Amino acid sequence: MITTTELSFIHRFKPASEPGKPPILLLHGTGGNEDDLLPLGDMIAPGSALLSPRGKVLEGGMPRFFRRLREGIFDEEDVRRRAGELADFIAEAREAYGLAAPIAVGFSNGANIAAAVLQLRPEALAGAALLRAMVPLQDPPAADLTGKPVLILSGASDPIVPADNAKRLASLLKGSGATVEHRVLPTGHGLSQTDVALAKAWIDKL
Repeated sequence: MITTTELSFIHRFKPASEPGKPPILLLHGTGGNEDDLLPLGDMIAPGSALLSPRGKVLEGGMPRFFRRLREGIFDEEDVRRRAGELADFIAEAREAYGLAAPIAVGFSNGANIAAAVLQLRPEALAGAALLRAMVPLQDPPAADLTGKPVLILSGASDPIVPADNAKRLASLLKGSGATVEHRVLPTGHGLSQTDVALAKAWIDKL
């Protein structure tokens, strides 16, 4: 494991142990950090390089990837700026560590910033697994996501993400050309073993 603050985000990097596996960008939820999703990365993408940055925005002392005005209402100007910062970091890290474009695996706030990066800087990511994601931008720019694989895993009883919101995100990404698989699981906002199994099966097919 390499720990460094020399790039623009505090992050962890774990080199690949199996050549040919896609690198994984791990994006934590509110209150998480660069260590949070490393175990998930090992479970769903064994052998892949793992790149896990810490969000730069603090909300009540808890790291996030962008500001929100209140629950479910995002500061879209900040979303756009932070998505650009994250895309720049991905480019830096690719150069520093010799990586291909990564597959983002984001949870909650991390899934939302991953969706925003897809819409604003599509070249930064090879695809994304979005766990409990919402629409990050109400009026996103036209993006060409032709052929990019996207997995969206939603919770049927998620108190934070309305079902129609997740459906709209899937529709927006599909409309931009992404190959979207959207599954609604019988769970809430937290991750389940089913999430792990589905994400692993999805990554194995890439």
